[in-house]
Amino acid sequence: MDFDYSDRCKALQEKLVAFMDEHIYPNENAFHEEVDENGRAHGNRWVPTQLIERLKPLARDQGLWNLFLPRSPRAPEGLSNLDYAPLCEIMGRVPWAPEVFNCAAPDTGNMETLERYGSEEHKRRWLEPLLRGEIRSAFAMTEPAVASSDATNIATRIEHHRSGAGDDYVINGHKWWISGAGDPRCKLFIVMGKTDPEAARHQQQSMILVPSDAPGITIVRPLPVFGYDDAPHGHCEILFENVRVPAQNLLLGEGRGFEIAQGRLGPGRIHHCMRAIGVAERALELMCRRLNERVAFGKRLSEQGVWRERIAQARIQIDTARLLTLKAAYMMDTVGNKVAQAEIAMIKVLAPNVAQQVLDWAIQAHGAAGVSGEFPLAYQWAANRTLRLADGPDEVHRNAIAKIELGKYQPEPGRLTPAGD
Repeated sequence: MDFDYSDRCKALQEKLVAFMDEHIYPNENAFHEEVDENGRAHGNRWVPTQLIERLKPLARDQGLWNLFLPRSPRAPEGLSNLDYAPLCEIMGRVPWAPEVFNCAAPDTGNMETLERYGSEEHKRRWLEPLLRGEIRSAFAMTEPAVASSDATNIATRIEHHRSGAGDDYVINGHKWWISGAGDPRCKLFIVMGKTDPEAARHQQQSMILVPSDAPGITIVRPLPVFGYDDAPHGHCEILFENVRVPAQNLLLGEGRGFEIAQGRLGPGRIHHCMRAIGVAERALELMCRRLNERVAFGKRLSEQGVWRERIAQARIQIDTARLLTLKAAYMMDTVGNKVAQAEIAMIKVLAPNVAQQVLDWAIQAHGAAGVSGEFPLAYQWAANRTLRLADGPDEVHRNAIAKIELGKYQPEPGRLTPAGD
């Protein structure tokens, strides 16, 4: 395995670090202040910030744009997973930064989906404006009435209707935690639902493209995460009531939903992990700075044994998570997502848990300030905690890892060993 980054990646790292220093970190508070001001002045926190819109052209001009999408003729700037990893980590240090570079979820996963599985018409209508950063999108899978960690439970119906008026699908269902749906620039939902409840278990589901302005769609409410509404992005509850879209909006064909989901979620999971490592790295940096500045019981906090133990553990855990993430990225690039499924599952468990632990220690080091808005730690703690649920909870990924591991040691038929031997 060769984990060395290409020369292009190294040059982009330098440019990205400089961009973050000049434009992102100095504007962290300004972003939240603008969101709050939109709420006070216009009664609408869901207005996109002018700050990000001003920064996007600067990022594009510097070649820091659409770096996440490999092997796409529409995004020649796209990098391999291995080369994108350190850049995604840097962007992840500030929650809203990825959007500046058109590398934000859920758009990245949706663009991957359209590139891999969409028709030329889908790409012209949806992918190209997404790649230009003109619109945003959402992925509608999770439902309130079922345990959505088992996606075979998804109950939303996508029913085929042929009539003299046309060839359509009609969608009825109830979704929630649909990230990005609150943004007025969200023009597309990729919806997962059942086309054939009588088919084999993993062939009942399909995915379909639904314009966000289609009649019958109701945004019920934004759902706060530990009290944060994440405006103007948001995570929303949505009703689809007799929503009619053309039959050509179905991706690949009926019963292909799980196939598409696996293709979409592999890159999405590794991107989440890359950003989580950036969060952990920044939390460690803030923790060390704070410990070097504060004195208690006659000496700096950084000189006290308990904090040195935690700093050492944080460094070990972050580097462990990074190396496993790079291995997964390398495998995705060289042998494909399916062969790398165990590594993808492992990092999806490891990286968010490492980030959560380091954030917790950093908050502790800051005392009461750590849970305030004076530092980014409280918000990052809340956002990172959701990653242990997003794109599959820890328990599902651990189960998948265990099944793969057990499969290596299956006894031959008729060769079971008695328990006492």
